[in-house]
Amino acid sequence: MSSDANVKLNFNISSESFIGHRMEVLPSLDIELTKTEALDMYFQMQMVRRLEMAADAAYKAKMIRGFCHLCTGQEAIPVGVEFGLSKKDSVITSYRCHGFTYVRGVTPTKILAELMGRRDGCSKGKGGSMHMFGPNFYGGNGIVGAQVPLGAGIAFTHKYLNDGACNVALYGDGAANQGQVFEAFNIAKLWDLPVIFVCENNKYGMGTSANRAAMNTDYYTRGDVIPGIKVNGMDILAVREAIKFSKEFTTSGKGPIVLEMSTYRYGGHSMSDPGTTYRTRDEIQHMRSTSDPITGYKTRLLETNLVNEDELKALEKESKKLIDAATAEAKASPEPEVSELFTEVYANTDGIPSLRGRSSSEIHYY
Repeated sequence: MSSDANVKLNFNISSESFIGHRMEVLPSLDIELTKTEALDMYFQMQMVRRLEMAADAAYKAKMIRGFCHLCTGQEAIPVGVEFGLSKKDSVITSYRCHGFTYVRGVTPTKILAELMGRRDGCSKGKGGSMHMFGPNFYGGNGIVGAQVPLGAGIAFTHKYLNDGACNVALYGDGAANQGQVFEAFNIAKLWDLPVIFVCENNKYGMGTSANRAAMNTDYYTRGDVIPGIKVNGMDILAVREAIKFSKEFTTSGKGPIVLEMSTYRYGGHSMSDPGTTYRTRDEIQHMRSTSDPITGYKTRLLETNLVNEDELKALEKESKKLIDAATAEAKASPEPEVSELFTEVYANTDGIPSLRGRSSSEIHYY
C-alpha cells in the first residue's frame, strides 16, 4: 500500500439515496473514508463478483449440483453491510448467501468447496449453496423467509446479554409477503429488539415481478409503526451509511428498523432460471451499463484524484488470482466420508450407532 494509505477521501451521497418512513433523521449524506478503507471496499466487491462467476462456471460444468442462487449485481449489499458492522454483530440471510458468507470471514476455498459438496467446505460439503455458516453468520437458509424470525431471536440474545450488538436479518422481496416476516416485526417491536430487517428488493421473485406479487412494494413501510428507510442498494456508500445509522438506532434502545435495499440481480432467480422470460435482455443490459455497483464505485474513486487506474487494476488482478487459486483448491478437496452422513444432525448422539469405519453397503437408509 502506498504511503498515502491514510489520506482521507470525501464522498457525497445523493439525497435520493434515502427515503424515510416515520423517520425524523436520516443517515448522513457526507462520508469520509481513509484510502485504505475505500480501496478495501472496492477489492471486496471484486472478490464477491469473482466468487459468483466461479460458482456460475462450476455449476455449468456440473461440479455444483442442486440449488444455487447468485448475487451478481448485488455486491454492494453484502460488502456495504459488513463495512457498517462490527464483528460482534450478527447476520442471517436467505439462500442467496455466498457474498455474505465471504465477507463474514469464510474463505473462498471453503465456500467453493461447500458448493461442490467437498469435505473442506464450510459445512463439510453437506450443506451446499443454501446452508453456509461462519463467524456470527447464521446462514444461508433454504426456507423462504424463515431466517427473519430467527434473526429476531438472535437479536433477543444480543439484548439479553446486553452486548451492544445488533442482528441484521435479510430477506428478498419475494419473502417479504410471508406471514412469519410480519410476526417477527410484531414481536421485535413489542420487545424493542436490536434487529435491522433488510429487504433486498431486486425487483423480481421466482419468475415474476414484485408488483405482480405484492399490493405494497414500498417494503420499507411494511413494518407499520416500525421506522423504515429505502436505500439505494447499488451504492455501496449508501448501504454502509444506512447500516451504520441503523446499528446505532437499534442498539440505543429504539427497537427495530426496516431497510429496503433497492438492487438488481443480473442472473435468474437461481441457476435453473434463465431470468429472461419475465424481463427483457435490454433491461438487464441497461442496468449493467448504468447502475453497476462496482463500475459506479470505481468512477467515484477515480473522481477523487487520490486513487488511480493502476491501483484499481492491481486489486482486480489480485481478486482474480485469489479466486482462481480457491477454485483449484476446492476442486482438489475430496468428498466427505460416508460416515459423515448423520454427523451434526442430532445434539445428543447417545444410542445412535456409529457409522465411522463402515462401508456404504453396511449402512441402511430409512
